[in-house]
Amino acid sequence: MTGRPQQGWGSSPPAKSPGSIDFGNINRVALGALPQLLTKWLPRGRREGVEYVALNPRRCDRRLGSFRVNLRSGKWADFACGAGGGDVVSLAAYLAGIGQREAAERLARMLGIEARHGQ
Repeated sequence: MTGRPQQGWGSSPPAKSPGSIDFGNINRVALGALPQLLTKWLPRGRREGVEYVALNPRRCDRRLGSFRVNLRSGKWADFACGAGGGDVVSLAAYLAGIGQREAAERLARMLGIEARHGQ
């Protein structure tokens, strides 16, 4: 063994089939628009450094502090109830109470971009 990655099965990322949802691109574009999206989705929140702090609309939240979104990465968490995710699509899905596929499609429409590969 040389310590280099082996070539062959499983060594490259899976091919993106035409028509499949392009989560990567949607998340990249949404990350650039995240401050504006958060102001729309969570209007009573505020920026604190690199985070946006807001009330969690999915539970009876009375004080700012536990629900946070990192503006650089899109990672988010509600430390009071254990909810969290790694990107803007998962946040959109959580806030709307829908699956990530539907959230990605809605977010793409909101951003004015194609949701699917090869379109």
